[in-house]
Amino acid sequence: MEFLITFLEGVISFISPCMLPLLPLYISYFAGGADKKHKVFARAFSFVAGFTIVFSLLGLFAGTLGGFLKDYQTIVNVVCGIFVILFGLSYLEVIHLPFFRGMKSDQTANSMLSAFLFGIIYSVSLTPCIGAFLGSALMMASTSATAYKGVLLLITYSLGLGIPFLISAVLIEKLHTAFTFIKKHYKVINFVCGIFLIAIGVLMAFGLLSAVMSVFS
Repeated sequence: MEFLITFLEGVISFISPCMLPLLPLYISYFAGGADKKHKVFARAFSFVAGFTIVFSLLGLFAGTLGGFLKDYQTIVNVVCGIFVILFGLSYLEVIHLPFFRGMKSDQTANSMLSAFLFGIIYSVSLTPCIGAFLGSALMMASTSATAYKGVLLLITYSLGLGIPFLISAVLIEKLHTAFTFIKKHYKVINFVCGIFLIAIGVLMAFGLLSAVMSVFS
């Protein structure tokens, strides 16, 4: 169940207000100089692989740190839960976290390697934009208290973020209506996302997240 949650957090990160409007910019980056769909897809895949590696390393660090603090699991749960609640409140605009900002780029890719390298760079510049849900995934990795599970959780998060990128890279023209609908309902989406994060944070803080997930597993 926690893998489903981190996957959904990745998907929600993709449709966030500072990500989705810039999607045509990213697709033009993948398509730069490419004359066929499979080349665009290959570059998009390399791009996703780049940020997946970085996020996985963050998950490794978070899980390892959680393992060292295993004897203080209650404190770890409370601290991580509070952070996730703050992320949720920022989505509801109850509080303002100035480091969650968007980013822009005017680069284009001319090879799979350049797309891969940009994916690595992008993961750093992307963090302020998707910080709430990436942070939540990392907090969950910390409470897992194992490096192995921390990596798997962040890979799952990256899949949630990356798969829509791959689909959009080859079907951008056909998804215009869906993207327009999402943009028109950002207020509702942000409200639901904020409540979702707060609920996860409360369960995490009280050490109930694992118990609740076991019910659905």
